Amino acid sequence: MNHPFRKHPPQGAYDLWVTQRWIDLDGLVNMRDIGGLPTAGGGRTQFGRLIRSDNLQDLTQDDVRRLVDDLGVTDIVDLRADRELRLEGPGPMREVSTVTHHHHSLLRERTDESSEHVAQRALGTTPRRTRGADFWARNYLGYLENRPDSVSGALSAITGASGTTVVHCAAGKDRTGTVVAMALDVAGVPHAEIAADYALTQERLAAIIERLSRRPSYGEALATQTLADQTPHADSALAILTALADGWGGAAGWLREQGWSEQEVGQLRDRLTAP
Repeated sequence: MNHPFRKHPPQGAYDLWVTQRWIDLDGLVNMRDIGGLPTAGGGRTQFGRLIRSDNLQDLTQDDVRRLVDDLGVTDIVDLRADRELRLEGPGPMREVSTVTHHHHSLLRERTDESSEHVAQRALGTTPRRTRGADFWARNYLGYLENRPDSVSGALSAITGASGTTVVHCAAGKDRTGTVVAMALDVAGVPHAEIAADYALTQERLAAIIERLSRRPSYGEALATQTLADQTPHADSALAILTALADGWGGAAGWLREQGWSEQEVGQLRDRLTAP
């Protein structure tokens, strides 16, 4: 999964060096491009089409410029819950008129729950739960069961983007990982590669937790968590991919059940793979 230094020009000027697919900005810690992954038939996913990230609340003005001008970001898909958005407030990218924002919460919205409980559901920190690979896999399958509209909507936004799309939640790990895994499955990336990409977040986990712990929305929910509690396991990604394969023949079949046409599925695949 390691890739050498390289420079990739997508639709616009992509003049940031990408080291092993990580994109380092001052205001976040878990951003990477999904380009360069192998696909069935010998192809690869394209750079500059889809970027996964933790939340964008702390971006500097230079970060914003680099995302828009250098990376060609035109669309942002925010997977956080309504309460998270209200507590965190609008991020700097909301001020950019050329960027389209898509909000597709992967959590069931509850008007009667506390902010702490929203954060616990968002980060998977509900008390007295064992957090192995099976726990996270059940969490991710819950997104498909409880918010199929949002999962489908997020993937539709990626399909229709004119430039680079950034998909993010709070940590850029669970909700983001689920949507990205499904997109990569549609693109024909082998399951082992998708799982390895998902687990790559381990490299930045300590920084992710430290960053979120400073924010009032998430600090209390993370206070009793260890790195082991929050570690992304490749087996979790493999479990959801296997469930998709067994139940629908893959993510593409799941999308068809949500009303996607064969043409729309092909457009998502082409969006991520076509030169």
